[in-house]
Amino acid sequence: MSTEPTPAMDFLGMSGKTFLVMGVANKKSVAFAIAKQIEQAGGEVIYAVRSEARRDSLSKLLADRRLIVCDVEQQEDIEAMAAELQRDNVTLAGVVHSIAFADYSDGIRPFHETTRRQFLQAIDISAFSLVAVCNAIKDQLANDASVVTIGISTTRMASESYGFMAPIKAALESSLAFLTKSFSRFSQVRFNAVAAGLLKTSASAGIPGYVDSYLYAEKVIPRGEAVSTNEVASTAAFLLSSRSSGITAQSIVVDAGMSINYFDADVVGAVTNASVD
Repeated sequence: MSTEPTPAMDFLGMSGKTFLVMGVANKKSVAFAIAKQIEQAGGEVIYAVRSEARRDSLSKLLADRRLIVCDVEQQEDIEAMAAELQRDNVTLAGVVHSIAFADYSDGIRPFHETTRRQFLQAIDISAFSLVAVCNAIKDQLANDASVVTIGISTTRMASESYGFMAPIKAALESSLAFLTKSFSRFSQVRFNAVAAGLLKTSASAGIPGYVDSYLYAEKVIPRGEAVSTNEVASTAAFLLSSRSSGITAQSIVVDAGMSINYFDADVVGAVTNASVD
């Protein structure tokens, strides 16, 4: 990945600044797309990955980059990452939290059959980890740092293909306001989310039924084309930059207009004609 800022990306003012990006799994990851844009704008990226195995698998993709292993289920890992950043006197201009996990090993089941273990593990990894990480690294954040997490375009639609994750993402989204408020007592750190529409990533491909929902989304989106990972990454890069300094405690929806077009005549016609048949 090039670290030379292009004229267009200088607009973001990231040159010479350091960012922590959490959640890269492979080259299709949203986190990786965001990191590329940061580096193209001249920023330095420190990568936090889940395990030693993940670090090894990314050794070629992220050659010559700094990688820290941090399993957010383990508080000692979070504290060790914070200690390493403090030891090296790192000041972070921004943090990307692109971490989510839900156990669908038994397939997608009705929401009321979600187990306590599944729900609590998902909320620990996908939502509480943002709070835990930000608390641990608060002294390494610049006074005007920007924290960006990845949400979903709506937490109010009961999409069966997303299992029990929408309530988890709702908790993540709600935490933005509370983090902004509590951090405002000693800083101007901002907390926002990119609320992404359906994406074609390796993680989403593993969710039962997700591919069909993705194909449906392409039919509903006015332009007839799903949201790309780079479109989500571009919004995240903007939120990480000082250009978005007036935006905090918000979820910016990036769904290419899907939410305004559920009653598209062609889609409605296809459903009603099928029911008649």
